[in-house]
Amino acid sequence: MANKPDLNNYYPCIEKSEELYQRAKQIMTPVTQTLAKGPGQYVNGVAPKYLKRGLGSHVWDVDGNEYIDYTMGVGPLSLGYCYPRTDNAIIEQLKDGITFSLMHELEVVLSELVHEIIPNAESIRISKTGADVCSAAIRISRAFTGRNKVVCCGYHGWHDWYIGTTNRNFGIPEETQLLTHTFDYNNIESVKDALDEDTACLILEPIVFEEPKNNFLHELQALCKANGTLLIFDEMWTGFRLALGGAQEYFGITPDLAVYSKAFANGMPISLLTGRKDVMKLFEKDVFFFTTFGGEALSLAAAVATIHEMNEKNVPKYLADQGLKLKEGYNNLVAEFGMQNITKCVGYPCRTMVTFDANAGDPLLMKSYMQQELIRMGILWTGFHNMSFSHTDQDVEYTLKAYREFLPKFKEVVESKDIKSHLKGEPVEPVFRKVSNFNTKPKEKLETAKA
Repeated sequence: MANKPDLNNYYPCIEKSEELYQRAKQIMTPVTQTLAKGPGQYVNGVAPKYLKRGLGSHVWDVDGNEYIDYTMGVGPLSLGYCYPRTDNAIIEQLKDGITFSLMHELEVVLSELVHEIIPNAESIRISKTGADVCSAAIRISRAFTGRNKVVCCGYHGWHDWYIGTTNRNFGIPEETQLLTHTFDYNNIESVKDALDEDTACLILEPIVFEEPKNNFLHELQALCKANGTLLIFDEMWTGFRLALGGAQEYFGITPDLAVYSKAFANGMPISLLTGRKDVMKLFEKDVFFFTTFGGEALSLAAAVATIHEMNEKNVPKYLADQGLKLKEGYNNLVAEFGMQNITKCVGYPCRTMVTFDANAGDPLLMKSYMQQELIRMGILWTGFHNMSFSHTDQDVEYTLKAYREFLPKFKEVVESKDIKSHLKGEPVEPVFRKVSNFNTKPKEKLETAKA
């Protein structure tokens, strides 16, 4: 019998998932198109590898097991799977066509809608993926300022200018790697160290899980303005979720440029670059940024319908309310069981993360064990609560019930210092081995310091 969200005593059967996985390994390198969805981010041998369908906040794998999903497509499912208003908009547009030989009216309709909602959207470009618009923002910043260097904080996709700052930088010329440097969030001194007269732009995720301290975002904006550096907000996660107008609305900061994807089309592939008209006008003749599928109409229709629904139903408030129940509920249970030195839930309510104290044990092993046991109880979990409009009170109540069931045993296993023996498969893997204090200062500044 297939598992479902219940306090099951047995792990789900994943035979079909494993069969598909073996077939994929013969011809796909790697088997996943998105790292966060791949087998390395789940306990190999216990977690399902392939999903079949979704409805609301629940998904079913290819073996028929049902789960409450807190990954939600790694972010895009802001309303939920098979959400009627979005799906109906796609179906109606499908009757008229998908991609056309001239521009489509929905390009104008969406742009007007975005212009009304996003504070800095004097001008708008539409594309397909987050990495696309991040790279477009970098290119136009360099063109506008006549400068070359970039400083960044957060994750900004797979393109050369960013991924060269990580340890996944094979294939990136050293000359390209030396043009981008990172800074640490909430560390204004690291920003001052990185900025120089050749810095074209500073790009960051306005928040990830940590709150800005000591007016950090406003200080960033002031530093960038004083240095002639453009400020770019990467709002892939915060846009339309933290507030309808994103972090710039929430914090009252208008960046020069901003980029969006994920939440605003409920799963369809589309992205936005918004910004100052004097900067964006360079796309007219001087800076090239075009793609055949930028005007693909199914995604445009989905975006218009999704944004209207989010606005009319005040979806950001719902995400915050439901997410806060999970965050506070988890932390209350942690306090009740005396586990504050082991784990806690952090982040803004619309997207929170369960963290583990390295002093208590290996965080990846602790995460793996928790994931394994939540999967047994019918919760698809990678450490995050990515909230959607379809996560019901019943979903939240059951999830807290599962946490209550699991946490006392978790405490016992962690304190035994023998987590690995309780894993039924291979633990989850890190994405990047080093994620902070990496490539943080321009090379010439380091050489000057050593001299």
